[in-house]
Amino acid sequence: MKGQQAVIIGAGLGGLAAAAALAADGWDVSIYEKNEKIGGKLNIARQDGYTFDLGPSIVTMPEVFREVFRRAGRAMEDYVSLQSVDPHWRTFFPDGAQLDLNADRTVEGNEKAGLSDRDREQMERFFDYAKELYQFSNQVYFRKAADTLQDVILSYNPLRISRDADRHSVMDDGVRRYLDNRYLQDTMNFFAKYVGSSPYDAPAILNLLSYVQWEFGLWYVPGGLYGIAQGLEQLLRELRVPIHLNSEVSKIQHSEGRVSAIRLQNGQVIEADVIISNMEFIPAYRELLSEPSDVWQPLEEQFEPACSGLVLHLGVDTIYPQLAHHNFFFSSEPEKHFHTVFREGRLPRDPTIYLVAPGKSDPGLAPPDGEVIKILPHIPHLGRHRYSRQDYLQMREDVLDKLESMGLHDLRKHIVTEKMWTPRDIEQLYYTNCGAIYGVVSHRDKNLGFKGPKRSRLYDGLYFVGGSVNPGPGMPMAAMSGLQTADIIQNRLGQRGVGTY
Repeated sequence: MKGQQAVIIGAGLGGLAAAAALAADGWDVSIYEKNEKIGGKLNIARQDGYTFDLGPSIVTMPEVFREVFRRAGRAMEDYVSLQSVDPHWRTFFPDGAQLDLNADRTVEGNEKAGLSDRDREQMERFFDYAKELYQFSNQVYFRKAADTLQDVILSYNPLRISRDADRHSVMDDGVRRYLDNRYLQDTMNFFAKYVGSSPYDAPAILNLLSYVQWEFGLWYVPGGLYGIAQGLEQLLRELRVPIHLNSEVSKIQHSEGRVSAIRLQNGQVIEADVIISNMEFIPAYRELLSEPSDVWQPLEEQFEPACSGLVLHLGVDTIYPQLAHHNFFFSSEPEKHFHTVFREGRLPRDPTIYLVAPGKSDPGLAPPDGEVIKILPHIPHLGRHRYSRQDYLQMREDVLDKLESMGLHDLRKHIVTEKMWTPRDIEQLYYTNCGAIYGVVSHRDKNLGFKGPKRSRLYDGLYFVGGSVNPGPGMPMAAMSGLQTADIIQNRLGQRGVGTY
């Protein structure tokens, strides 16, 4: 393939992984990124002595990242360091119940949580169920890169798909089939956070997420998760892949149904044999290809954006010892919370809050006797209701009230520095569809949990990577989409596959 030209729009993890795989096989690859640094949503900021991971906070499936480096004949450990996180999650409930999900697959709870031997036996059976869902997905989505139901049927015994994928259930159905303890139910349901969806709408196959976390571990990168982007940047530099920062693409040029070049905002035109868009596929069709609404509006109905978030990055001058690295402060009515966000498209008054305290693993992120706290309640994307900044500021107050009432005493008084992002900020910085964080929502009835296809159905030579396409959102899935796309371009998927994770 030497001499073939590949241009990649956007330096998110999908684009970086595709670039590394193609460059390692002899392609001439160049990347054009509109922002001032690579990584896409994997982003970092330093402010007043505090270091904030602005995007993803959890590393799972590290073997996917190892595969990116392995394709180039390198070892990831020479570029990126990982350390295990334990407990994986700590969950707090309004009535005082508390659970820890531990790295050794055990679940511990305080007296209020009321865990019994029967609950632990049920968890084992749930884990076996989640493992079976993973095994199905590994064969169909991860190794075979299925993009449609037809792809699944061609990759798997059609008579077993409904059973092995728990096709007719949503996540909550699967959870309640195995677990009676309501705290365990709510905790397992919240694995839907990884895909920005509701467990009451998302297909049950996504219950594999708990197996993935326990089987492959939950990890952190010392200094912040942005270290993964830095490691990939070093790899691409060694592979002689130019990364053009502050270089926004304004148009994809095409002729007779085939893409041919990109045009930058400054007017420069770069020709290519293939173009890979790390920009989400619906905004790319709408903005870069100027497709009419009758092309992209039907896609929006099937591939509705996932949720957005109100993201608060706080630097505080105290330490909250009750926190673990990853924490969840639950709504008093979790099902109502999900319905408010995903079915009504409205701001929740009592959200479930994901809170990251990375100083538990890396104290150097904050000055002595202080720590970094990231707060992320899921909220609706921008497509259904438009809220003002004042609405989001009021929600900030509601969130801080909730956390203070659940044990983070005087949190407001301890804030030294702060960054707040709303869905509008996310939309403007990353050009995501309606400010969504997780690409496309996973919905059993709307899309069977499928995301967009990696190969364009409209233009030859055009491909998509990242969280809006299969296999879906999250850092390992975004990187996997890049590897899969590189294999599709080179017609190697059936020969090499993307590997077994």
